[in-house]
Amino acid sequence: MAQLERLLKMAEDELTEYSTDARKMEKLRRKIGLTVSADEQQQVKQALLATMKSNIITQIVEEQRQAVALPFWGIAGLGLLLGISLNQPIGLLASVVGTVLAYRIQKWGWKLQATRLLLQTLEDIETRISQPTK
Repeated sequence: MAQLERLLKMAEDELTEYSTDARKMEKLRRKIGLTVSADEQQQVKQALLATMKSNIITQIVEEQRQAVALPFWGIAGLGLLLGISLNQPIGLLASVVGTVLAYRIQKWGWKLQATRLLLQTLEDIETRISQPTK
């Protein structure tokens, strides 16, 4: 679904800016309102709900992706240090594996956070449509 991917990219772009979640949702709501029809919004929301699996691990990675990846960055650094200083190829291998794992965990957390932001924004749009302000 190209529309879902495009909206997720828009949500990721909003995550790069330093602002509150409410401000991110407000900016994302404007973009979605201009480019996506109400039916497509419903379809995207249903697709997001179908793909999201909420368990304790995904929740921790979404909220604390850097803290979860930190031990793997440490393994990467220690493996590099020991691999170079002791001339041990296993240390260099540990460095590569630690770097890849840390990067993937952070990327996964970023995607989860963007998905959550998009879902919250779509729900907010739906709420505002059903209960207009006076």
